[in-house]
Amino acid sequence: MNATQQEEKEYLEVIKEQLTLAVRRVDEAVRQSSEELRQKKQYIHEHQSGMDEADMVAADQSINRMALTGEGAVGRKRRLLKLGQSPYFGRIDFAAPNQASAPVYIGVYSFFDEQQRRNLIYDWRAPISSLFYDFELGPASYATPSGTVRGTIELKRQYKIRDGRLEFMLDSDVNIHDDVLQQELAKSSDDKMKNIVATIQRDQNAVIRNETAPVMIIQGVAGSGKTSIALHRIAFLLYRYRETISAKDILIISPNKVFADYISNVLPELGEEHIPELGMDELAADLLENRYPFQTFFEQVSALLEQHNPAFIERIRFKSSFEFLSRLNQYLLHIENNYITWTELRVGRTVVPVAFVQQKFRAYHRVPLLKRFALVANDIRTYVRDATGRKLTGQEKGAIGEATARLFRFHNVLDLYRDFYRWIGRPELLQVGHSLRLEYADVFALIYLRIRLEGATAYDQVKHLLVDEMQDYTPVQYAVLSRLFPCRKTILGDVSQTVNPYSASSAEAIERVFPQADVVRLQRSYRSTVEITAFAQRLMPNPNIIPLERHGPEPTVVPFGSQAEELDAIRQMLLNFKSSGSHSLGLICKTLRQAEQAYEALQAPGIYLLTDESTKFKEGIIITTAHLAKGLEFDAVIVPFASAHSYKTEVDRSMLYVACTRAMHQLTLTYSGALTTFLAA
Repeated sequence: MNATQQEEKEYLEVIKEQLTLAVRRVDEAVRQSSEELRQKKQYIHEHQSGMDEADMVAADQSINRMALTGEGAVGRKRRLLKLGQSPYFGRIDFAAPNQASAPVYIGVYSFFDEQQRRNLIYDWRAPISSLFYDFELGPASYATPSGTVRGTIELKRQYKIRDGRLEFMLDSDVNIHDDVLQQELAKSSDDKMKNIVATIQRDQNAVIRNETAPVMIIQGVAGSGKTSIALHRIAFLLYRYRETISAKDILIISPNKVFADYISNVLPELGEEHIPELGMDELAADLLENRYPFQTFFEQVSALLEQHNPAFIERIRFKSSFEFLSRLNQYLLHIENNYITWTELRVGRTVVPVAFVQQKFRAYHRVPLLKRFALVANDIRTYVRDATGRKLTGQEKGAIGEATARLFRFHNVLDLYRDFYRWIGRPELLQVGHSLRLEYADVFALIYLRIRLEGATAYDQVKHLLVDEMQDYTPVQYAVLSRLFPCRKTILGDVSQTVNPYSASSAEAIERVFPQADVVRLQRSYRSTVEITAFAQRLMPNPNIIPLERHGPEPTVVPFGSQAEELDAIRQMLLNFKSSGSHSLGLICKTLRQAEQAYEALQAPGIYLLTDESTKFKEGIIITTAHLAKGLEFDAVIVPFASAHSYKTEVDRSMLYVACTRAMHQLTLTYSGALTTFLAA
């Protein structure tokens, strides 16, 4: 062992000792706090009868303060124990002009030593820590709230510390990250997404620390780490603006519950609380107040995969276009100008002139249309009261309300939505099933009309919105999100990974809804080996994708004489996998029906079926669909039934691409009959 390594090992022991002392101090503080709390409660219990209301309120507040102090101490202890396992991952020796260089150790959290009154470890989000991600040796600078600090990096070092032991360290020349990155990526996948603070790349760091963009759109290829980057961005913003924003002020729109569970570790690992998340279907049910049953997005995609229905596709395609959104906006203008019948109103002998009604109505032009009638009715009541010089009866007040509402042709948003299709001359484009069940393509159009006509304030408390799988949402959905969430947004996805090409949105399309957005394109793929990436490129060519130079076995495409033979072979592959030492295998089918059939045939301990009802991601062998596997990754992937019969439409091609790009190290496709034409070449 050389002298430098010895020094670093000794320094690590010093830091661990300091952390142990800090844990003891926290324990002592918690013990003391608990004792004070116990005494306070006992005092209140004994003196309750002699306390007035002000004393009780003060005592309550005091108890709450003590409880909060205790909670804070428990959180601090948890962070200190985690630091004890791996205190830091990086070090830079930075010299400001005319000053000697000082070492800066960087970890997941900061550690301030109260005895020495100095920072021993800096949080990866601290301004000075950006030097580690953005610069190699030589001149460097970092931004602080009070201005830019310039200087020189004289040393840059990376560590792998696990369970308090130094496993390796590397000094930077140029590619420090790549060496560590290769080691991290060669590992098996875990049952949950992990933080990437030790391997954040320069382009990723720029996205994470962007504080100025009102809307940030991240278009990232499969495996570019876009979801992870977006979550680290949220962690950075929570750190940077901790005085004004907390975890409860942020909302994640995630594609499904399994994905939400898969990413649920990242923010707590970074010391942040769990963030509320919502699926688009849940958001829709909430906004429609469960008044109308509707087809879910999963059901829409399943319907497209099960049968090719040209009329259904045409309805989806039209309702996913900018033309559709533009026609809805034109219709809203049309109804305001044409669907109100201006007439004078009579209350007993009092006549309320048309001009008065019109003038009051126009005065509320900033209020949503259907909300104006109640306001105008109030103004009419005041007019009548002043004209008659007496209070109105309840009956008269009710009659004015009814008469005002009758000025408008419709009173129901669904009736207006039906009328919209008559107005554009395409009534056949609205197919409302039995018991008023809406097609998925109609859900957000109806919500958009409702927001424009009635307003919505349900989500005003959200200060930052994160939208994942952006390519699966349409212009009208983005128009709803824009009105519902006027806050800052981070929107991410990959147009190549759409599960419904008839309603896909590219970064450019989303920019039309959010013209003020900053758009970042992440072209480097970290997930799959070069061989798997090249294979996926045959399905969905993207000349801009840059695979990280990590090699593995070539993907294999294996033919079988029958489906029974195919399933027998897959059973053997699953047995081999169990003894391989890898953690996760995805058997990724096109449809839920295929996945359920495969699960029935292959059932064994350690094999799990993921459906649209599932809420947890499990380690082991997962059988699921490409739609539900989006955003997940596996050590090995098997794509069964890759025949020409199964994969033939554009939607099928998208599904096949998504399935193949889930694989990190190994990819196998099996089929019986003829191979899909997407791979036959």
